[in-house]
Amino acid sequence: METPAIPMPKDAREREILGTISGIRDHLLLLKRDRTKYIRSQDVMLVYDQVIEQVKHLNEVRKGGEKKGENRLDKVLESCFQLLSLFFMTIGRTNEAPAAYALTSTIKRLLDHLTESGLFSGKDLDSMSNTLGTLDSVLHNANSQHSPYLVELLGKRVDLCKESLANLRERLCKLDESLRVVHEKLISILRSMSLANTKAKFWTSEVQKLQAQLKEIDASRVDGKFVDAEGKVLEGSDKVADLLSRVLKWSDIVLERKGEIPEVFRPTYDKLVGIRNDLEKLSITQAWSLRETDLYDYQRELDKIDESRVDGNFLDEEGKLAELYVQRTLLYLIRRSYGYIYYLMISSEPVSEALLPYYNQLQTLKRCLLEVKDNGGVSSVRDLYPYSMKLNSIDNLRVDGKFMVGNDLPEGQGAVNELLAECFDLAYELRVAVAEEKSADSE
Repeated sequence: METPAIPMPKDAREREILGTISGIRDHLLLLKRDRTKYIRSQDVMLVYDQVIEQVKHLNEVRKGGEKKGENRLDKVLESCFQLLSLFFMTIGRTNEAPAAYALTSTIKRLLDHLTESGLFSGKDLDSMSNTLGTLDSVLHNANSQHSPYLVELLGKRVDLCKESLANLRERLCKLDESLRVVHEKLISILRSMSLANTKAKFWTSEVQKLQAQLKEIDASRVDGKFVDAEGKVLEGSDKVADLLSRVLKWSDIVLERKGEIPEVFRPTYDKLVGIRNDLEKLSITQAWSLRETDLYDYQRELDKIDESRVDGNFLDEEGKLAELYVQRTLLYLIRRSYGYIYYLMISSEPVSEALLPYYNQLQTLKRCLLEVKDNGGVSSVRDLYPYSMKLNSIDNLRVDGKFMVGNDLPEGQGAVNELLAECFDLAYELRVAVAEEKSADSE
């Protein structure tokens, strides 16, 4: 997984720690691939404690020594933390510090790409800002629960993301309020065009419709400037005009190329399209099919392709720069995939995968009951029988009010029990409404 260019540690004690950490990582990878049983909290916590113990040894070895560059031990340790973070999500401990590690990695990647491209909207920043705020709260309450080293490390990563976020937000602040709407529209059109460009079948008409929207925005300018009702040039007009020019140029290139990628970059393109498509499917069926640890392989593959660039550019086998069309197409796929990973991580429920089947069924039941309620309720108590039977079947799975799996007590008991109670309350409200309606009719 690690590149051979990364040197081995020179210190014999670090090499010994590397051997132990590598064994732990391999164990986590095997645990991740085992689908025959669900991942248990106690198994994850055991490995977590082992990693933290090795981190303590490493800190003692490096204490007071000269700060050196990264070696293979740092990379393997990073892989362990990344995996453990996803394991914490899988077992439902999403609101604990270790779960934040993988999320900060993904946010940092996304922010780096937004900074590099300069193509982003306020909505992109708002979501990540909210997530970082949540992580701040998690870390604030984590000091007594988890390793101070890990909490400090995560705190620095969150601060780094916040700094990057503030710099990006500053760029948008230089736009007039009315121009921000235009700016956001242009970003949306650009992304829709890039999506059309990477579909299995290219539809010229789809891109032409998007290009027509661009020309409509272009026609709203006065002497090449965006102005208000009084004819005054709006702040940020040149910046938005430059973005419009870039998107118009991209639309011409897309229409000319029609999704055709040069053969030399085809393997990378196909791999990225495959990753994007897999993640897109997971984003739709996530509640039923996602095990958060699955994201590790996707993230590593994306990191590998992203880091293969030289000075931000993709090169062919002869070391020549890829043309603009190829660069933008591949970068779009990378950024879109990181975006899906971010979405899947923040959508992770605080419930162990062992309880997810019950949790998902209850979520569906709740939606159905709310829809029935919003559409005027039921005409007969008999109409509620299917819902009541399903609720009772789930309720009967509990032992002394808890959902057990063998002798294990999976994480997320509170969330599942709360959802079960909500469904029972909704069913009761509907039953009472029927009884009251019948009583009123009889009078």
